[in-house]
Amino acid sequence: MIVLLRRALGAVFAPFLFLLLTAYFLWNALHGDLGITAYQHQKTLQAEAQTALQDAHKEQDIWRRRVMALNENALDPDMLDERSRVMLNSSRKGDLVIPYGEKNALY
Repeated sequence: MIVLLRRALGAVFAPFLFLLLTAYFLWNALHGDLGITAYQHQKTLQAEAQTALQDAHKEQDIWRRRVMALNENALDPDMLDERSRVMLNSSRKGDLVIPYGEKNALY
């Protein structure tokens, strides 16, 4: 009887051990540090980083155009004077000031 029990345990032990090892490796393949779930998370982070990089390039282009527009040949002195007066809310003596309502703002 004991011999039969030993043979049964010996016959079941090896497949059970290999089944546990297989389950361990499958779980790590899905949920481990280098598993499929972590890979998908890294891919979403990469996509977000690519979007942020594109946004940064767009903003850099906008600022590059603004800086290039500050070239002394590109500035119109009359437009610069007008815009600075509007921004600073100032006028010269003798200027004609036309007030706008809140809903009819000039800028």
